[in-house]
Amino acid sequence: MKNSEKVFSCEWLGRELTIKTGLLAMQANAAVTVQYGDTVVLATVVESKEDREGIDYFPLMVDFEERLYAAGIIKGSRWIKREGRPTDEAILSGRMIDRSIRPLFSGDSRKDVQVILTILSADQENDHDIVAMVAASAALAISGVNWDGPINGIRVGRVEGKFVFNPTYEQRKNSDLDLIVAGTKHKAIMIEASGSEVKEADMYEAIVAGQKELQPGINLIEEMRAEIGPKETIKEEKIISSDEQAALAEKDQLLETAKAWLKENVNKILFDNSYYTKGERKLAIIAIKNSLDKYLFEQNIGKDSRKLAISKTVEPAVDAEVTKEILENKRRVDGRKLNEIRPLFADVEMLPRNHGAGLFSRGETQVLSIITLGAPGLAQILEGIEGTGEKRFMHHYNFAPFSVGEARFMRGPGRRDIGHGALAEKALEPMIPDKEEFPYTIRVVSETLGSNGSSSMGSACASTLALMDAGVPIKKPVAGVAIGLASNEDMSQWQVLTDIQDLEDGKGGMDFKVTGTKEGITAIQMDTKTNGITSEIINQALKQGYDGRLEILDVIAKAIPAPRAELSKYAPRVQTFKIDPEKIRDVIGQGGKVINKIIEECEVEIDIEDDGSVFVTSVTPEGMDKAVKWIKDLTREIVAGEIFSGTVVRMLDIGAFIEVLPGRDGMAHVSELAPYRVSKPADFLEIGDKVMVRVKEIDDQNRVNLTMKGLKENEALWANEKGKDTGGGFGAGRSRFNDSRPPRRPFNNSGPRR
Repeated sequence: MKNSEKVFSCEWLGRELTIKTGLLAMQANAAVTVQYGDTVVLATVVESKEDREGIDYFPLMVDFEERLYAAGIIKGSRWIKREGRPTDEAILSGRMIDRSIRPLFSGDSRKDVQVILTILSADQENDHDIVAMVAASAALAISGVNWDGPINGIRVGRVEGKFVFNPTYEQRKNSDLDLIVAGTKHKAIMIEASGSEVKEADMYEAIVAGQKELQPGINLIEEMRAEIGPKETIKEEKIISSDEQAALAEKDQLLETAKAWLKENVNKILFDNSYYTKGERKLAIIAIKNSLDKYLFEQNIGKDSRKLAISKTVEPAVDAEVTKEILENKRRVDGRKLNEIRPLFADVEMLPRNHGAGLFSRGETQVLSIITLGAPGLAQILEGIEGTGEKRFMHHYNFAPFSVGEARFMRGPGRRDIGHGALAEKALEPMIPDKEEFPYTIRVVSETLGSNGSSSMGSACASTLALMDAGVPIKKPVAGVAIGLASNEDMSQWQVLTDIQDLEDGKGGMDFKVTGTKEGITAIQMDTKTNGITSEIINQALKQGYDGRLEILDVIAKAIPAPRAELSKYAPRVQTFKIDPEKIRDVIGQGGKVINKIIEECEVEIDIEDDGSVFVTSVTPEGMDKAVKWIKDLTREIVAGEIFSGTVVRMLDIGAFIEVLPGRDGMAHVSELAPYRVSKPADFLEIGDKVMVRVKEIDDQNRVNLTMKGLKENEALWANEKGKDTGGGFGAGRSRFNDSRPPRRPFNNSGPRR
């Protein structure tokens, strides 16, 4: 069977890239494995045999399957060892590949196409996202599916000012740029980037450089396709009767009639006025549909046929007219200039008890972001192929149906919601203060209250407001804006649009989202409905994105110029200090007994790191002070001469044990309890008594010896000579330390026994 396997290899950026096919998953339309280093990904493509009825979109599914065995990991949960729902990282990788391959499908097909990417081996050096993108492209290229590929993807980093292509995980740790470019030989189709205030010129240079380095992978896929050829698919031969042929001809004629009317009338209805709101534009579309329906009725066309014609022709005609007007007259439906942003609004202090909140509106897009601050121990624990870790800053995005005026079931966040949340998180992450400066776990939730054009960028802006309102000392404010595109079919004419909305996101368009500070870019996400965009378009989009970002940042600064100096009174406080790492066990106690007692009695949260860093989180100053003192007392050194208020915890005939610090006691010998001779400790003290003691010495065995003598706070205990030895013989309270007479029997003077 192995003889049927075909292997194709090339050198790509210093490592071997190998594609294999013909051995695995033979019942799929196509299946390949791609290996880069020791990272291996299996990609399969299956196209359904029949169209899916009742849909008006191309049904593409991209599933990204991370298997923990790829990295030799068994799931950490004690109860669940099987992989569950895809991680957010897997969903984001799947979306990225979906956005890279989708534009090259015709879009007219209604047959389900499913691409499944399974990570079989991960070497912890070569990123499996890029390998999976190569695998998806290679499988589609030989699948027989109508797809205008191949493409390739590449990751670009920047270490010490120099670009690094397909950097290893280790190199990425030192990079101030993380850019992924997917594209054909000459055009970019998808861009995903994060950076630490990367200048526009540098980002452009990185994208162009990455595009050039894509070529070897594309050439290898083309070589494979030339040798193997696309898989032949069985095409159904439909027998069409003469009546059916007549019906098809009648349908074509009907559609041509509708298109002719639309060509003459759409512009008059759509551009006679400036439609400033989404509702007004919807009414304009309804007016077009009603007018077309009336025209077709006058042509004696039946209701069902009219309905069919309207559904098939109106929206494409509107898209075409919107694009034509932009290209020829630089005119938008709402009357804006091509680089003009809709009205902006920003506000803070929206809610009475939350830790922080920010409201941001851009036109009809409205997002409310809310901050919650928590203890360091509330950071999210991550477990996946890339290993384990934690995340202390989280941004989550919600998109309710009312935000677009719809009523439908709410089933939790979908792939789009997870993607939008991750984009805003990526945009803000470089500006979040380090744990040493601000030791909180930070969760931001963006509620989309209205959506008409890039609510993800709205959430980045609203979250900046909320972070500053909460008093999080972010390094700089971040803003974002979506840049669009209008273009004709062969891309010979194009115009870049700032702040796109509903009707401007059609065929020939682009959604180029860019976020950053005044100094540089922190994130980019670009996808397109074209067969790719040129470097000239990218350059113009970056320029308009920068101008738009500065305008939005000015509005944010007017709402709140800097992070608040004080946290909300409802936010917890975190106090940080260090203890000797060797004494961590004293704070934890056997089985966690000590730390749990502190948490319960003080109503705090405590996190201790291996280096001895202690984080105490409390909503009350009293609980905070008590817990901090308790921990410090547990771990401090006791010094001779110190005075403590202690509690009697145990007694022997030779002395009393007195707790001077939590969990730490010393012994006051019977001779040190009073300025007179005490017969025995039980005659003078009871367990639970509070007394003042001074540390007399720390002996060579680190035992604490105490005395009550010479402390005026104890004078009340001595007033009536309580417990005084009045007997004539040598009692338990007599020793060579408090009686000048020689003892009646030998006495071991090595010190009190414990």
